[in-house]
Amino acid sequence: MKSEEFDRQNIFGQGEENKAYADYFIGKSYLNPLTDSSKKPFFANVTFECGCRNNWHIHKAVSGGGQILLCIAGSGWYQEWGKPARSLNPGDVVEILPNVKHWHGAKKDCRFSHVAVEIEGEQAKTEWLEAVSDEDYFKL
Repeated sequence: MKSEEFDRQNIFGQGEENKAYADYFIGKSYLNPLTDSSKKPFFANVTFECGCRNNWHIHKAVSGGGQILLCIAGSGWYQEWGKPARSLNPGDVVEILPNVKHWHGAKKDCRFSHVAVEIEGEQAKTEWLEAVSDEDYFKL
């Protein structure tokens, strides 16, 4: 996809480099908060460079919680532990239940952007885990 087309689809904008969470990503990502991060639900546009993906992680919660991804630009992947990866394109929605190990990110040859919605939950927190290996990622 040409850069101009991606930027047109990425209606909320790329935002700033995601340095606060860089340790949990392979590659470069960008974060554009759309709502106040201290309030739930929290909405943020996340943009991934080609080949960028986050580590395996779990949105833990005693009750409630989880995350929703609203895919808006480019093409990416979502995968839950033990399941095949799902291809993501603009218009796709992913409902991530709490306490499910998963990862998401761009395909190797395309940037990707989604709006991440953090769902309010009791004792909700994200547990960051191991990186998605190059071997597993490049098989997709």
